Amino acid sequence: MGRVSLRCHNQRVRAETITAPTPVETEQPISEEVAEPDVPWVVIVWNDPINLMSYVTWVFQKLFGYSRARATKLMLDVHHKGKAAVSHGTREKAEFDVARLHAHGLWATMQKDR
Repeated sequence: MGRVSLRCHNQRVRAETITAPTPVETEQPISEEVAEPDVPWVVIVWNDPINLMSYVTWVFQKLFGYSRARATKLMLDVHHKGKAAVSHGTREKAEFDVARLHAHGLWATMQKDR
């Protein structure tokens, strides 16, 4: 390329000659491992004898933004079936959701979606 002159605080500064980088050839890694896509995770809330049904409905609305009807349906699944899947996504999201449910006093776990 060429030389470049710059002015800095009314003084002339000389820069070094700028050259383009030389391309480097690299080898592709050889591996027999096949990358598997990230499996979605599901968050399950379990029935407990402590929390009121109205409170569980409210928590679902607050944490997940569910409508009252959807939150009520999930709460009834927890009450009658013993559990309900309330959210799904990446492992990090599931861990976050479980932690928030625990902070609200609900019994929640996570597992890989089938």
